[in-house]
Amino acid sequence: MATRKLSFTNAEGVRLSARLDLPADGRPDLYALFAHCFTCGKDLKAAHYISKALNRRRIAVFRFDFTGLGESGGEFGDTTFSSNVADLLSAARFMAASFEGPRLLIGHSLGGAAVLQAASGIATSRAVVTIGAPADPAHVMRHLASSISQIREEGHARVELAGRPFTIKKAFVDDVSATRMDDVVRRLGRALMVMHAPGDDVVGIDNAARLFTAARHPKSFVSLDTADHLLSDSDDAQYAGGVIAAWAARYVGAPVRPRADDPADNRIVARTAAGGYYTEIMAGRHVLAADEPASVGGTDRGPTPYDLLAASLGACTAMTLQMYAARKQWPLEEAVVRLRHEKVHAEDCRRCDAHDSAVDRISRELELVGPLDEDQRRRLAQIADRCPVHRTLHGEIVVETRLADNEPDKE
Repeated sequence: MATRKLSFTNAEGVRLSARLDLPADGRPDLYALFAHCFTCGKDLKAAHYISKALNRRRIAVFRFDFTGLGESGGEFGDTTFSSNVADLLSAARFMAASFEGPRLLIGHSLGGAAVLQAASGIATSRAVVTIGAPADPAHVMRHLASSISQIREEGHARVELAGRPFTIKKAFVDDVSATRMDDVVRRLGRALMVMHAPGDDVVGIDNAARLFTAARHPKSFVSLDTADHLLSDSDDAQYAGGVIAAWAARYVGAPVRPRADDPADNRIVARTAAGGYYTEIMAGRHVLAADEPASVGGTDRGPTPYDLLAASLGACTAMTLQMYAARKQWPLEEAVVRLRHEKVHAEDCRRCDAHDSAVDRISRELELVGPLDEDQRRRLAQIADRCPVHRTLHGEIVVETRLADNEPDKE
């Protein structure tokens, strides 16, 4: 995915740090707004993997650090649950002014309660997803239990959360204690998906039951099985992201993007991040992937580039055979093309003119299904050599390479 580092100002004039995760070609169909968990930040690994899954569905994800956290300005001790909601509204306004208002809201843990609270103030939002969210923001009080008396008596206390010290003030305690979510969820007016792990020992599964019961349809519940609260296992985070992307497509109304008339907008885009060979490929509205086997340092999460080359020949061959058979009104029920790419020595290649020590050879086998006679079968075998990709591979190909004038920020 492509990533842009951004910043915006909240209602109090504080500068908040953000990042916008985009599809590989930088052309999203719609935007999502992500709210992180209590005392976490936008760079949480789970947020990264969820964003990647959504990017593959052409959904851009805007995530930011709440006031006083991560790279954002301000003092955490001066924040409340309500100020977090206000930060979300500021983020949505910034998105609407700079790109497009978010149609999908995603909140993790306390961020889930925050997006539920903020949804009514974000007119563009159509669907909301909560992940491990409490049914009541006051749930966080259990993490402050040993300091509540001091906070109420002295107005603040220094507490340790997730191994880091934070100052919690009485205003925060009073605010979360006064917030009630049942009516907010009941009046949400947007599609809701509640995701929760049954074994979550930070926010119990009973919270998911309360949210789901309070909500009106359309609503969905997805169990995150053995995941922990932070979705620290990348497989769990990627699963959550994939489910969100598939579910959201039903409710957020993504437009169908036609192929552009401008050839520059019809380019295939391939993007490979540092640290591996896994490559995201965008072809119009379609998302593909490429990788290398683990034996050569890849993760084997996609076909190799040579596999894709052979696949394009196979697809073109099968399409060409069906087009020809349809024009002739021949009973070709199915065309199956099996291919193998390999490097062979020139002397072992009977039809090669190359003098190099090794050449590329693609072996192609045709299976023609249907009551065809022998003449028809022989003619279709000849037609296979006339498919456009076959001709391209046998023709002279010129590849022109230039450096882009500007490159977006990369993660």
